[in-house]
Amino acid sequence: MSIVPLLTQSAFDPELIETLVSAYEDAWRQVERSGSAFASPRYRRAAQEVVAKRIIEMAQSGEREPARLADDAVAYLVRSYA
Repeated sequence: MSIVPLLTQSAFDPELIETLVSAYEDAWRQVERSGSAFASPRYRRAAQEVVAKRIIEMAQSGEREPARLADDAVAYLVRSYA
């Protein structure tokens, strides 16, 4: 899953979309490197969707720093679903 389909109907400008894609990719790499079950084929798609939606939600709230977006999304996934 990619974050891009979730952004097609957004009001974000192209530069911010690049930032969100970068944050999503960074967040997902963190999940994969952690060895978490979220990265397994069984949970991957759902976990990726949670991460993507959280990044979008935080961007809608005004966050623009890619590292903070990524870290928050990973923390949210773990906090909410572990």
